[in-house]
Order: sequence, then structure tokens, then C-alpha cells
Amino acid sequence: MRNAVQTDHAPKAIGPYSQAIVCNGLVFCSGQIPIDPATGEVVADDIEAQTHRVLQNLRAVLEAAGSGMGRVLKTTVFLKSMSDFAAMNAVYATYFPAPPPARSTVEVAQLPRGVRVEIECIAAL
Repeated sequence: MRNAVQTDHAPKAIGPYSQAIVCNGLVFCSGQIPIDPATGEVVADDIEAQTHRVLQNLRAVLEAAGSGMGRVLKTTVFLKSMSDFAAMNAVYATYFPAPPPARSTVEVAQLPRGVRVEIECIAAL
């Protein structure tokens, strides 16, 4: 059995996908980009502000699912440029209690709406 998660505290899906799916005690969150859910607009074009917004969006989806940042098991970070890695990492570290989740970080050629970062995660309920 799988259930879709939807919250107005994170951006609405901009394609045929759910914000998250809950199945067998796990939450599979779709990638979040730095869109302010109140305005529908991308936040400032600096990596720190974009990383904060992405993680706030992920937190909202996780909470709507009945989970939270402390229950995240694995994240995948997509960066438009690895030159943003250190700055993204500094912000990212403030959102997760020890021990932090497992993580992969990859550089990609392009992200939706021209943003600099996208993060997806898997969490326990």
C-alpha cells in the first residue's frame, strides 16, 4: 500500500509526480528545488538561500508525511556546479542532527527552472 503526501507548505508538483510517497514505513520524497511555496517563485540566486529553501521544503513534506529531518536515512543532492559544494554543505549540516543521513552529491548539467540545487530524500516514518 502506498499513499501520496501533499502539503501547501512546500511547492506543488510541477509535473506528474507526488511530493512524496509513503510505503512500508518509509517516506520517499521527490526532489525539492528552491521555490517559495507562498509565491511560487525561485528564491535568490545564491546557493545558501537556495539550500535553505530546499531543506525547508523537504522538512514541510516530511512533516506532512508524519516524519521529520531527524528520521532522514538518505539524501541525494544535485548541484549545478561543484564549486557550490562547500557553501551548500555548510547550510545542509545545520538541518540534520548527528549522525547525519547517508548522502550522494552529484553535479548535473541543468536543473528545473535554472536553480542551483535540488535535494531528494528517503526517511523513516
